[in-house]
Amino acid sequence: MQAPVPVSVHGGHSGQFCHHAKDTLEDIILRYIELGFPWVGITEHAPGISDDLLYPDQKAAGLTPEFLLRRFGLYMTECRRLQEKYRSQIRIFAAIESETYSGYREFMPYLLDTFTPDYVVGSVHFVDDMGFDYSREQYEQTAAAVGGTDALYLRYFDLQYEMIAFLKPAVVGHFDLIRIFDPDYKRRLAKPEIIARMRRNLELIKELGLVMDFNLRALLKGADEPYISRPILLMARELGIRIMPGDDSHGVANVGANMDRALAILTELGFDTQWGQWQPGQRA
Repeated sequence: MQAPVPVSVHGGHSGQFCHHAKDTLEDIILRYIELGFPWVGITEHAPGISDDLLYPDQKAAGLTPEFLLRRFGLYMTECRRLQEKYRSQIRIFAAIESETYSGYREFMPYLLDTFTPDYVVGSVHFVDDMGFDYSREQYEQTAAAVGGTDALYLRYFDLQYEMIAFLKPAVVGHFDLIRIFDPDYKRRLAKPEIIARMRRNLELIKELGLVMDFNLRALLKGADEPYISRPILLMARELGIRIMPGDDSHGVANVGANMDRALAILTELGFDTQWGQWQPGQRA
């Protein structure tokens, strides 16, 4: 068995095309090449669909949905250019990270038809059109609005299930992101009603042959384990779901961060780590 090589199925946010990232996309690609990645998925965020659904920092900077849509088009053009420029050194996938707010069932197909990304990372950052991952204050406000933190988890996993069934994304992004500001998440993930929702979603992922993103950004933010947490990893292993690392990089400094730890965890748990020749759309 060959040793696993570093890859990122979810990464490459750059300061050129993402307000909360840094550095140019080309400099980020060069760092992936320097670290010996055989391929990387550049998974820029879908543009915001309306003023009400922009992040607080986007609103503060005066960004508009129209600007974000134009910028996303520039991202796809630049990513295709870099794909060609560095094709002898690395395989670059020009991908998109989806959203799940009101209107996404119409907006995401429009984006896919217009820009033809290589694949979709299916993510949930909003619950009933309320963000939860920007700050602890926002998280607590959204939890209160839906009836508490347990209710927030249940609604999140219901929305995730609907998104997976509708988009059938090649990659499911940071499956348990909903724990981002919950210090009690380990106890909460053990609650029967939450386990039932997670297992249902995992069974759909397995049925559709999708990949799950083992997202390392949690470690950069001080968490003691990546998204996906260990109990969910064990359920995914039981179901035979394929897991691949995603560094979720937001600048050159983040590229490949904590990759050795990810590879060690996946190897220890017996996951298939021979992903060097993976292609989007290839059933896991």
